[in-house]
Amino acid sequence: MVAVNTTGAFLDWGQPKDVLLPFAEQRFRPEVGKRVLVMLYEDAQGRPVASMRLDRFLADEAPEMTAGDRVALVIAERTDLGFKAVVDHRYWGLLYADDIIHPPRRGQRLTGYIKRVREDGRLDLAMLPPGEAGLDVVGDKVLELLRCHGGYVALGDKTPAAEIKARMGVSKSAFKQAVGRLYKKRLITIEEDGIRLTREAIDAHQSN
Repeated sequence: MVAVNTTGAFLDWGQPKDVLLPFAEQRFRPEVGKRVLVMLYEDAQGRPVASMRLDRFLADEAPEMTAGDRVALVIAERTDLGFKAVVDHRYWGLLYADDIIHPPRRGQRLTGYIKRVREDGRLDLAMLPPGEAGLDVVGDKVLELLRCHGGYVALGDKTPAAEIKARMGVSKSAFKQAVGRLYKKRLITIEEDGIRLTREAIDAHQSN
């Protein structure tokens, strides 16, 4: 926000002229220099206007969405379960705290996926695609971690779930499934206290 007068607040939105955020469209009084999350719409004269009252523009239900859809997210606010996010600029969705490693900030733009469309049409969100596609993403993370640590990391069945999430940003279950897929592809070996890149994996990476 760049200024306040008797009409409302004025926001810098990357255009030559600042956009008005009327007092009636404010959920709270923003401070100059602070960032706020708004929706833009046209007033009766066709002029762009900002609103912090996002519920007026976003639907709670998105029955036409399906699990696995890739979507654009804008983080709105924290809730008891995680983070409320704007989905494709049209819907509300919920990104669960268990599915993320670093809490996002308000207004942050992310790419996510529809984890589930609930019976009431509301959207549950995830940062990884569901099914095998998500496990492939986790597998790529595991390989990259191994390459950055000389081909070996001390992560395995005995590793606490919290440590795996802190280092990999995924659940222990997803990590174990991804490791199993890498093992079947002969890209890693599983040792008592960790996992190690195979010579085939090293040679394949060097040849790319």
